[in-house]
Amino acid sequence: QVQLVESGGGLVQAGGSLRLSCAASGRTFSIYTMGWFRQAPGKGREFVAAIRWSGDSTYYADSVKGRFTISRDNAKKLQYLQMDSLKPEDTAVYYCAGGGRSYTSDPTYYYSNSTYAYWGQGTQVTVSS
Repeated sequence: QVQLVESGGGLVQAGGSLRLSCAASGRTFSIYTMGWFRQAPGKGREFVAAIRWSGDSTYYADSVKGRFTISRDNAKKLQYLQMDSLKPEDTAVYYCAGGGRSYTSDPTYYYSNSTYAYWGQGTQVTVSS
């Protein structure tokens, strides 16, 4: 079994920054693709960012491109989401997700919920205007 635990959420003013972390434990050898999704009140879960197992390729939703940066430290079993220039519309519960190994460069693979077998419990991010 794999456990993912997010941290770093909170309340921030528009234009501010937050860094989310996700710690993996358990049978982590099965996690290769890592991603972040978010869910705002009354909306479905949406893709935010993903990173390949090697860390050499990253993928972002258009709404966060240029403002958010995903990274990972495989030795420490951590992944991060640096969020800058935050907007009120970024307010949501953010979820860490882990999936299997893939060599594909097709970005739609990383955007899909079904790619990820493991999910954290989520951390709240609230951006005030």
